[in-house]
Parts: sequence; structure tokens; C-alpha cells
Amino acid sequence: MSETLARPGLRVRPAVYGGAAAGLVLLALPFYLDRFWLQAGLFAMAAALGAIGINLLTGATGQLSMGHAFFLAVGAYGYCAFAGDGTDGLAGLGLPGWLAAVLAVALAGLAGGVFSPIAGRLHGAYLGIATLALIFIGQHVLFNAHDLTGGYNGRAVPPLSLFGLTFDDSELLVAQVPFGAVEKLWYLGLALLLGGVLFARGVLGGRPGRAMNAIRDHRIAAGVMGIPVARHRAAVFVLSSMYAGLAGVLLALVFQRTVPEYFGMALSLEYLAMIVIGGLGSVAGAVAGGVFVSLLPQLLTRYSDALPLVSAPGTGGIAPGEAARYLYGAAVVAVVLFLPGGLARLAARTPRAPKTPTSTEPSGETR
Repeated sequence: MSETLARPGLRVRPAVYGGAAAGLVLLALPFYLDRFWLQAGLFAMAAALGAIGINLLTGATGQLSMGHAFFLAVGAYGYCAFAGDGTDGLAGLGLPGWLAAVLAVALAGLAGGVFSPIAGRLHGAYLGIATLALIFIGQHVLFNAHDLTGGYNGRAVPPLSLFGLTFDDSELLVAQVPFGAVEKLWYLGLALLLGGVLFARGVLGGRPGRAMNAIRDHRIAAGVMGIPVARHRAAVFVLSSMYAGLAGVLLALVFQRTVPEYFGMALSLEYLAMIVIGGLGSVAGAVAGGVFVSLLPQLLTRYSDALPLVSAPGTGGIAPGEAARYLYGAAVVAVVLFLPGGLARLAARTPRAPKTPTSTEPSGETR
């Protein structure tokens, strides 16, 4: 008896080709897009980083946080304080930009570590109410610690310097295309987002991720299995705070000025909307939700003249920011009712091609 074995060669998934093509497009965009679109893309990258952090906490571990904006403010103002040289009359240590950014992220993690004993023992709405206090504390400090934060007017953000390259508006010619601050920051944002995505996927795909999911699904059973529930909750809270701090640093570099009003309750609610729309517990969903929620108000502002009922602020009608909140509020309701897994679940429902059999045997053969 003879048996035919068919061993198909290695096949590359279509997602790999799609990811490679998307990567090439993203790398080429600064050569073709104007400042508005690049700036909008950078805001989306910063939002995606922050959304990954809160998704690790809320989506993967089941811990509700209403104070995510506080840690973004710690990262943004921490960078300004570490990198500022004091010439503007505000406190600053004058450290190199790259070191100031690292220290700002570490400071956000330290702030999360101070709060982590509470985060390790509370869960659900109780933790949400506790983290809500961080917003009020942060807003009070930002508006009143004038020597550090600049008060209501905020403070200017020093440019970042890395490997001899300064991310400011000094012109840099690349293939006869002038690169300013936004074009330079574009590649930095891509690198940070890629690193954040890979690290989060590694965490969720390993033993820590399985422990986080077990705590989310049934914390008592997780404790019985020997998982230190309080320790894991506290550690994830610190990690989420560091993601928020990194997003705050990138936001500050893009804005070029920190304003206290931005880091309020509305920003924390936007991040919750991001992970619900994108998909709880999914890194790709967090990125998709961050891009959707952050780009929507900017697109409405850009095309407010051509959209019905939407107009520039102060001219009657609905302001773009208000219209954006209505739209992604409706998106949250639609996702909860019709697509509980968010955009990530929608992508997972895409039909795949059937697998090729690895072996065949002739039928009807006499044995």
C-alpha cells in the first residue's frame, strides 16, 4: 500500500502582507501630507498609547479607572519640568530631552505606584470612584501650582533632542522635502506606538496576561488558584499609568504647550469610550478605538463648513467637539447593543480561507 503525503509550503498570512503595506504607507505619509493631517495622526498615536494602557487595566484585568487623564497630565507636565531650563520663569531642571521623557514616564509610574495599594484592594465601581478623586486633585494642582505648571495659561513644551536630532521646526531636508517638527515627531510616534503595541501583546500573551484575565473573569477563583490578586492589580495599575505618562509626553510634544483644562474629566471619559468602541481586552481594538475617538472631532472641525448642523464654535449650531461627543457616544451605545466585542470582534468575524489538508489517502483502496 502506498500513501501520498502532501506537505504544502510555508504560507504567509494575508494579514502580514496587509501590515507590511500599511507600515510602508505610514512611513511615506510625511512626504505627501500637510501639517494638519500629520498632527491629527500624532494625536491619534498618543491616544492609542493611552488607550492601550487603560485597556490593560480595564479590559484585561477588569479594573475600572476614571483617573487616566491624571497620569497623562503627570507625563506631560513632568516632561516640561524636567526639560525646562527656567528661562520662562517656571521651575525646570534643564535635563536633556530624552532623559526628561524617560523620567516623566517613570514619574507617572511612580504616581501609579503610590495609588496602587488602593487599586490592589478595590475593584469595580469602588475603584472608579477612588480614581475619580485623582482628577479633582490633579486639576487643583495644575491650576494653582503656578510656579510649576504655569496655572491657567499652561507652559511651553521644550523640544525633544534624541541622537543629535532636535524635534523642533528647524528645517531638515529629506529627499528634497523639508521636515519640520511634526514630520520628525511622526516617526518618533510610530516607533513609540509600535513598541507599546508589541510590549502589550507580549504581556497579554504570556503568563501575566493569563493571570490578568483570570482576575477579570473570577477574582475569587483566581485567588484560590494561587494568583496574587492584589499584587497583579497593583502592578497593572502602575503599567497603565506609565502608558498614560508616555501618551502625555507625546501629546505635549505635539501640542507644544500644556493646558490644564485639557486633562479633565472629559478626557478620562474619552479613553473609556476608546476601549469600549475598540474592544475590551484587545490591543488592536484599543488602537482602533483611540484612532476613531481622537480623529473624529478633528475631522468635524476640518469639514465643519460642509457638514449640516455643524459649525465653528460661537457661530450657532453644534460645535465640532460637541458633535464628536454625540457621535462617539452613539457609537458606544451601538457597540454595547449590537457588537459587544467592539471593532476588534468585527475584524475577527472576517471569514478565513479553509486550511489545506496535510495528508491525503486514496479512497477505495483494498487493504
